[in-house]
Amino acid sequence: MTPLVALRGIDKSFAGIHALSGVSFDVRPGEVHAMVGENGAGKSTLMRVMGGELRPDAGSVEVGGEAVRLTGPTDAIRRGISIIHQEMALAPDLSVAENIFLGELPARIGWGRLNTQAKELIARLGFDISPRATVSDLSVAHQQVVEIAKALSRRARVIVFDEPTAVLSMGDAKRLLEIIRGLRREGVGIVYISHRLDEIYAIADRISVLKDGRNVDTVTPDAVPVDQLIRMMVGRPLSQLFGEKPHTTVGEELLRVENLALPNGVAGVSFSLRRGEVVGLGGLVGSGRTEVARAIFGADPISSGTITLRGENYRPRSPKQAVRHGIALVPEDRKGQGVVLDLAIRKNATMANTGPVTRLGFFSGGKERSVVRGLIDDLRIKLGDMGDPVSSLSGGNQQKVVLAKWFHAGGDVVILDEPTRGVDVGAKTEIYSLIHRMAAEGKAVLVISSEHAELFGLCDRVLVMGEGRLRGELLPPDYSEENLLMLSMTSGAEERARA
Repeated sequence: MTPLVALRGIDKSFAGIHALSGVSFDVRPGEVHAMVGENGAGKSTLMRVMGGELRPDAGSVEVGGEAVRLTGPTDAIRRGISIIHQEMALAPDLSVAENIFLGELPARIGWGRLNTQAKELIARLGFDISPRATVSDLSVAHQQVVEIAKALSRRARVIVFDEPTAVLSMGDAKRLLEIIRGLRREGVGIVYISHRLDEIYAIADRISVLKDGRNVDTVTPDAVPVDQLIRMMVGRPLSQLFGEKPHTTVGEELLRVENLALPNGVAGVSFSLRRGEVVGLGGLVGSGRTEVARAIFGADPISSGTITLRGENYRPRSPKQAVRHGIALVPEDRKGQGVVLDLAIRKNATMANTGPVTRLGFFSGGKERSVVRGLIDDLRIKLGDMGDPVSSLSGGNQQKVVLAKWFHAGGDVVILDEPTRGVDVGAKTEIYSLIHRMAAEGKAVLVISSEHAELFGLCDRVLVMGEGRLRGELLPPDYSEENLLMLSMTSGAEERARA
């Protein structure tokens, strides 16, 4: 079968550094070809070549069996190649229909026909979204549907999905996979890039592994177990992913939350964190996990309940106050809340230190560079120069900058909300090692994660949220996805039945 798109022997260098060396990849009609690898493996560079954004230094691009020279993204789109990036390229203040046909709108717009065509494309995907709705008013999942409809409006034969479920709930992620299966049945070729290996195994026909800008292998899911795929990606098996837990002694209680209630409906939440332990907070997206973390950090108001910090009553009123009391929060929205993307790496790494360092309250340049160099070496952050913007780093290294900020600020209660979202397997292992280290240093760590394996692999115990309530606690002998989901979902049903 002739591939829809084939990349043959692609080389690409930046400032003398090889990003791609002889990489080949193709996608056929009606298949999902997944691409996996650590951050920096070359996946994004290869897709930028496929999308016409970059020209290869060597090698060839074929569309429908014919060698072509893509002159830019518009040329790639014209040839039926659409890329849906993790950061969606939508105009938030325009309507759904305007976004779908953006770039193809005539001088005089027939709104009735435009809205009808947009509605038909959305219905083809199994959704009922008003074409007149403003995009900024849509959920993230519905915005993604608009992106896919936009690709279909351009008669895309190949659609690249780059980390499409990174910010979706479990239900929305499953629905997206159903959309992709429908596109596959229509003969569309799908390139699927994700760090979520469970999705890869659920959706992919073939899997290509890249490492250090080179092809490792192309395999089928039924021929290669997860453990072997991880070894191909990072050189170590799944059993070593979480590392060995240090032998830490659980100490005194640092934080106690009692009957916490929030204006958004979260209520009756009680738990404690002790020095030297890693506690998980699980449950479905929307169960109230993030809201509890933000309330403890002073980012959201508290309706009632008490918080005790190191044995004293504590009423968080602002994040600044929380930092001064030794509480840190790594938020789930790394790019929106964890870092300032256009700010230098060194500024991001030191911004949480609110204590005066000089008479003006700022670091001297030399002192700042010395401190940041130590953090970079300590956390093994891969970067060009500490003066570069954080946006120049991979996702895993951006997350390490967020962690560096809190290592520098100190504090002994650390809340990590989705600490490895959008991070490759290799970087995950390093972040897990840092979490173990925090506990070994006597910090109390609360980990919020949608990845159940992550909770079970990291945590000494797991608290489970459901519908704004704390439903229960799991200890290691009872760790299983079934037990976690049963706690998060059935307790609420039982309460409604009793009511």
